[in-house]
Amino acid sequence: MQKKTIVHIIQNLGRGGAETMLVTVLKHLNNYNNIVITLDSNNQFKDELQCSHFYCLQTTSAWQMPKAALQLKKILQQHQVDMVHTHLFWPTIIARLAVPKKIPLLTTIHAFIATSLEYKHLHIKWLDKLTYRLRPTTIIAVAKGALHQYFDFLKLQPYKSYALYTFADLSIFNIEKFAVEKSSTPLKIISVGALRTQKNYQYLLQAMHLLRHENVTLDIYGTGPLEAALKSQLALQPAKVNFKGEVANMHTILPQYDVFTLASTFEGFSLAVLEAMAMKVPLLLSDIISFKEQGVNTAMYFSLQDANSFVEQVYELLEDKNKLTILSETAYKRVTRYFTLPIHLQGLNDIYTEALGNK
Repeated sequence: MQKKTIVHIIQNLGRGGAETMLVTVLKHLNNYNNIVITLDSNNQFKDELQCSHFYCLQTTSAWQMPKAALQLKKILQQHQVDMVHTHLFWPTIIARLAVPKKIPLLTTIHAFIATSLEYKHLHIKWLDKLTYRLRPTTIIAVAKGALHQYFDFLKLQPYKSYALYTFADLSIFNIEKFAVEKSSTPLKIISVGALRTQKNYQYLLQAMHLLRHENVTLDIYGTGPLEAALKSQLALQPAKVNFKGEVANMHTILPQYDVFTLASTFEGFSLAVLEAMAMKVPLLLSDIISFKEQGVNTAMYFSLQDANSFVEQVYELLEDKNKLTILSETAYKRVTRYFTLPIHLQGLNDIYTEALGNK
């Protein structure tokens, strides 16, 4: 039986959660011919990407979107594509303009859009709403809350929709392989993510400044446009914080830490959080809706309204180290039960099979 051909479209292949999820999933979709299309040339995965064809549309501004849509139409015709699956905003808009209705079009929503910085722009909200009505799209969201919010926020009636959790790849994030013996002091905290506004590292630096006289450290892994500003803040508000840059071996680094933290103002379904859960690193997270859906009662949460909320949670952990063990074990049980690659692949293949049912 001839394999069906699927086009996967994403903004680029920088090392973010959506991009990592796509590259990982493609390694296991051997029952399809997979074509990957990016809008711009950023590619940090290189040889890790497995697909039959790869195209970059070299699209760097909104004004080039009509041209990108025409390029996409030609690719679809050339390869006699059976289905298109998009990720993130602009790839979705282009696909809704270019993909004929006879070809199933699926879109994965990676964020809670009501709190996303992107959707604070009225033209973004308007474009999404308009193109969805012109070209109904099967929506796949990485969290149940994100799925409900997408339709509520845009005031749309769902065509077809699914919640499909993202995952931690336990073949890589395997605590049995990389467990290390930890010292009792200091309390070592890790945060992982790009240095941009959404991640709210300013809050963590302020909180760590309040903890500067305690035996607590914070290492931040990631790079981004706010690096210089954050280092300037650290110079003005001294704290036991280290910027560690970008690394590719996070699975070997995570077990060296006592606590994983993120102070994000919004997220989709954080891959970094799932990976920390898989490596049995206790979670200390901002009290946003997506983190609460991920962690439920297996994490500790702090308010973003006051850095002292973070400080109070850290003091609680310093006073009761047994809580770290409880948090790590309950989070590990949760990730292995709900958020694994096999579970995700089964759900994705079910959605693909349904979408391709009549083709």
